[in-house]
Amino acid sequence: MKSTSRLFAVVKSDRFLTPGNPTGLTGLLTHPAPRSQLIYLYSSTLDKLSKIPEHSVYRQSAEAITKQRFNIINGFKPPGYEEWAQRAKQKINEHPNVFGKDREPSSVFMSAQLTQEKDQRDVQWDNRKQPAGLEGTRTAEERSQQSGVVTKAAVIPEADIVRWENEPPLEASQIAEIEDKIGAGLIEEIIQVAEGENQLVDTILESRSWEDLEEKPPQGQWEYFSRDQHTPGTQEPPKAKS
Repeated sequence: MKSTSRLFAVVKSDRFLTPGNPTGLTGLLTHPAPRSQLIYLYSSTLDKLSKIPEHSVYRQSAEAITKQRFNIINGFKPPGYEEWAQRAKQKINEHPNVFGKDREPSSVFMSAQLTQEKDQRDVQWDNRKQPAGLEGTRTAEERSQQSGVVTKAAVIPEADIVRWENEPPLEASQIAEIEDKIGAGLIEEIIQVAEGENQLVDTILESRSWEDLEEKPPQGQWEYFSRDQHTPGTQEPPKAKS
């Protein structure tokens, strides 16, 4: 099923998968950067898991599978990765106020800033922002409180805006090998599972479910679910009547 589904994704030069194309699974499109996305999710999950006590069974199991999959995905480097890493390292060193000092490209995660369309009302007024006002007739008291209703967006200094170069994409053969090693479907499905686990850790941390119950359960409460409680031994076959 997996290999057949992936055939629906259009490829460029039979080498790279085309982002946004169908994967063969309804509603699931080809991810543009699966490697960097998974590295971010696994790194974030492991960081959150470190806040849970080591004796927690959930931490032990989630940490083991997350580390295993992190090592698999981190073991694959796309073509041109080393050259990109050098350029990224230089960019990091040029902006220590944004990234900090002594950071590696693999430990830096960027978020894109979407370009917003211009408001035609501002264009008509030579791009001059018009003061926002309350609609309808207002009293003097309501007008005096208007300044507290209207808020201004934070302005980011030009020096702190970084034009970041995306990591090179993995080849289609590399993605197929990752999917085979992890064995959990398409890489887009693996990303969905990683996103769910990352959110689940937040719930576990909030509920502190590793702590003891406020009221201790009665002795023997969970013995019902133990094996061989209903049939402790093999019954003897009925004796034949003489």
